[in-house]
Amino acid sequence: MTNYDDIDFSPIMALTEGEVITHSPVRDIRLASGKVLALITLDNGRDHTRPNTLGPATLTELGETLTMLKARAAAGEIQAVGITGKQYILAAGADLSDISRVGSKDNARLIAQLGHKVIGSLSDLGVPSFAFVNGLALGGGVEIALNSTYRTIDASAAAIALPEVFLGIIPGWGGAYLLPNLIGIENALEVIISNPLKQNRMLKPQQAYDYGMFDEIFPPANFLENSLAWADEVLGGRKVDRKNAPGKIERTVKWPVAIKMARGMLESKIGTVPRSPYVALELLEKARSGTKEEGFAREDEALSELVTGDLFAASMYAFDLVQKRAKRPVGAPDKQLAKKVTKVGVIGAGLMASQFALLFVRKLQVPVLITDLDQARVDKGVAYIHDEIGKLEAKGRLDADSANKLRSLVTGTTDKSLYADCDFVIEAVFEELGVKQAVFGEIEQIVAEDAILATNTSSLSVAEIGSKLAHPERLVGFHFFNPVAVMPLVEIVKTDATTDAALSTAFVVAKGLGKNAVLTADAPGFVVNRLLAKVMGEAARAVYEGTPVADVEKAFGPLGLPMGPFQLIDLVGWKVAAHVQDTMVRAFPERFYANENFHTLAALDAVVEKDKGGRVTGWTKAAEKALKGQTGSSPASADEILRRVQDGLAQEIRIMLDEGVVPEVEDIDLCLILGAGWPFIDGGASPYLDREGASERVFRGTFHTPVIRGIANS
Repeated sequence: MTNYDDIDFSPIMALTEGEVITHSPVRDIRLASGKVLALITLDNGRDHTRPNTLGPATLTELGETLTMLKARAAAGEIQAVGITGKQYILAAGADLSDISRVGSKDNARLIAQLGHKVIGSLSDLGVPSFAFVNGLALGGGVEIALNSTYRTIDASAAAIALPEVFLGIIPGWGGAYLLPNLIGIENALEVIISNPLKQNRMLKPQQAYDYGMFDEIFPPANFLENSLAWADEVLGGRKVDRKNAPGKIERTVKWPVAIKMARGMLESKIGTVPRSPYVALELLEKARSGTKEEGFAREDEALSELVTGDLFAASMYAFDLVQKRAKRPVGAPDKQLAKKVTKVGVIGAGLMASQFALLFVRKLQVPVLITDLDQARVDKGVAYIHDEIGKLEAKGRLDADSANKLRSLVTGTTDKSLYADCDFVIEAVFEELGVKQAVFGEIEQIVAEDAILATNTSSLSVAEIGSKLAHPERLVGFHFFNPVAVMPLVEIVKTDATTDAALSTAFVVAKGLGKNAVLTADAPGFVVNRLLAKVMGEAARAVYEGTPVADVEKAFGPLGLPMGPFQLIDLVGWKVAAHVQDTMVRAFPERFYANENFHTLAALDAVVEKDKGGRVTGWTKAAEKALKGQTGSSPASADEILRRVQDGLAQEIRIMLDEGVVPEVEDIDLCLILGAGWPFIDGGASPYLDREGASERVFRGTFHTPVIRGIANS
C-alpha cells in the first residue's frame, strides 16, 4: 500500500510556475442544530469563463487546508467539512497545461499521487465531508465529490463528466475505483468510457443524480442553503437512502459480463490502437474487488504510463486546437466589416434546408424564409421545423412562449420576391452546378446589393457557382456537416472574388450559430470531403480488387474513425458519395479512385447489410448482383489497405498545404476532428501519420517538427 505521507513531492513543484492557483478559503457555518460545518470555497479569483483547475500548487494549498481542518475536527471545533466552488463552477479538473509539461514518468506518477493524497483525504477527516457541487464539475472536480462522504448537486450545473479517456488518459484521482463501487459497473462504463468516446458527451445534473452519483439535487435559487440544511439533518441522524448503497452493487455476474461486452464494443468501434479506453476498462474490472488503497495505486501507475505516451501528447495538441485555434479562426477578417443579419433566406425546403432554417431561427432568433418549387414541399418543410420546435418544448429545452416565438419567425412560401429584405441567403438545393447557378441567378435579381449569398456545396467550385452572377464577390461557401444541429464545423470557402465584408459576415454568422468556422480556399472537396474521398476511394478500390467488404471495414479500424468507410457512405448517401468521388477524380484523376459501377450501387434501395451496432457485415443480395463480374480476384491484405490509405492521406495533405487550401496543417486537423470525427486521442490526421511513418514514406519529412510524441518516445 502506498503511504502518500512519505512521498517527496518537491520534483513537481517546478510545474507551479505560471499556474493559476485555485485557493481554498474556509469559513465556519453554524448550522441550525448548533453544529459547525467548515466550508471550503474553491476560487481562482477569475470569473466563470476561467474555471477552477487543480494544479500542484492548488493541490498543495488544499492539502494544507484539509490537514488544518482534520486537526480542528479532532479538537472538537467542527463537526463537518463542506466543499463547494465559486459561482457556477466547482472545478474543471487537473490543470492540463501543467500535466503536459510533466517531464518524466516519475513526475507523472507524483501528480497522480499528490491528487490521491489531497483529494483522498476528504474521506479521512475524522468528521463527515460534504461536496456541494454548485456548477461545472469535470475530472478532478467530480473526484472531489466522489471522495467526499456525501454529495449534493445544483440542478442547473452546466455539466458533470469524467472526460479523461477523451484526452487519452484515465480518471486518476479515485474516479476509476470509486465510481463503479458507487453507481455500479454498467453506469460507470457509460460515464468513464462510452460518454468520452461519444465526442465527449457530458451528464446533466439530473442524469448524474439518477445514476446515483449524488445523494440530493436542489434547485439553483437556494442551493447552498438547502444543501447546508440537508447536511445538518444528516449530521443529526437522517438516513441517506442511496440508490447504490454498499450491498446493492451486483458484483458476481453483471460485473464481468458488462466488462466483456464493453471490451467487444471497444474492439468493434475503435479498434485496439487507442490505449486509454482499454486501460480504463482494466481499472474498472479490477475495482470489483480489493481495497480502495489498491485501486488508487493502480490509478497512479496507469496515469503515469498514459501521461507520458504518444496519445496523450496528441490529445493535448487536439485540445489546444479546439480550445484556442477554433475560437480564433485564422484568416477571418475584422468582424467590424460584417453585415448585420436581421433576416435569413434558405433556398429549398427539403430535409437539409429545413435543418438549416431550424438552426438559424433557434440560434439567431431572426425571421427565416424558406421557399421551394411548390407549396406542398414548403408546407412539409415548415411542418418539420414546427415539429422539431415542439420536441424541444416537450423536453423542457424551450418554454411555451419561446417555442411560439420561434414558430412565428419561420415563413414558407413559393413567392421568391420575399427574399428582397434578406441579409443572408443560403441555398440547399441539388448538388449540381447548373441548378445552383440558376437559383442564385434568380435570387440575385431580388435581394439587396449588399446581401450575402452562401452556398452549402460539398465539393463543387464556389467560383464556378458564382461565375454567372453580376456580383460574385458577395458569394461565399458555407459548408455544413450532417447532422446540421450536431456537427460543430462549418467550412467557409473564399474565392478570388470574395470580399472581406462577405467573408466577415459568414464568420460572424457561423459564430452566432454556435459553430466553429475554418477558412479554406476554393479547392475541390475543400478539406473534409477531399480527405474522406481519399478514404472512401481506397475502400472502394479494395472492394473492386476483390476484398470482402467486411474485411475492408476492419482494415480501416486503426484509423480510429467513428465508423468504417462503407458505414459512412451508407450514412451520407451512396448517391452523394458517388458524386463526391466523381468530382475528386475529375479534379485529380491520378490520385483519387472511383468506379463507374459505384453509380449502379447508388441506385439501389439498400446496398449493405449491418449488424445491430450499425457495422457493415456484407452486401445486400441486390448489391451482390450489381457487383457480379465487376470485382477482381486479387484481394488486398488489411496491412496493404491501411498502408495505402495512410500514404494517400499523407500525400494529399502535403499537396493541400503546398496549394494553400488552408494556412497550416493545424487547420486540416481541426477540420477532421470537428467535421469528420477524427479521434481526439489521435490528435487529428497529421500527428497520426507522422507517428505511423507515412509522412516519411511519402515526402521524406514530417508535418510536425519535432514530431508530436509522448515523453516516453521523444
